[in-house]
Amino acid sequence: MNFSATEENYIKAIFHLQPDDENVTTNDVAAELKTKAASVTDMLKKLKAKKLLHYEKYRGFKLSAEGKKIALTIIRKHRLWEFFLVEKLKFGWDEVHEVAEELEHITSKKLIDRIDEFLGFPKFDPHGDPIPDANGKMPEQQTIQLAAAAVNKSVQVIAVANQSKELLDIITHKKIGIGTKLQVRKQFDFDGSIEIKIKGEEGITLSKQLAEVLMVKVI
Repeated sequence: MNFSATEENYIKAIFHLQPDDENVTTNDVAAELKTKAASVTDMLKKLKAKKLLHYEKYRGFKLSAEGKKIALTIIRKHRLWEFFLVEKLKFGWDEVHEVAEELEHITSKKLIDRIDEFLGFPKFDPHGDPIPDANGKMPEQQTIQLAAAAVNKSVQVIAVANQSKELLDIITHKKIGIGTKLQVRKQFDFDGSIEIKIKGEEGITLSKQLAEVLMVKVI
């Protein structure tokens, strides 16, 4: 069964809103997609009729098993396209999201499987997000916020929790990217900011807000 781009956008949005399989409200989806609640209600009725949603009166709704399967397929396509655009076409990591938003609606499974193989079956996209495999299985890795890293422990940046262009711009300006190794040298109680040291660079200060969206692992 094929779905419209709008239907797929709703399915993906609901998936991201229910990370622990909790129910989602109409207002949650409206805010996520920046649309009116009435429009959301109409679309949810369509998705429920296609057996992609479970609805509980007064408690909201969540994706059915089939809905989750479709969501993971869309996410797989999106993240593979992001990887392709960055690694093969040399797009910046702050340029690829909107392009991938369009490419994720291509329906050819054969094309996506071929791209996956061509890219060497990558596990994570350029922002560090896991790429579901052909069976919808998502690779896992243990991460913590940079803000929670211990002083003088070496860590490596694994992912970026917020991928707005504005955020990626400031991270790039500070010479931080996926794979960057660094140490937290000092934490400031006054505003929660931290001082970090990247090998070969002078120490720099990061705001608490920035340190909370950089996901790292201890090395």
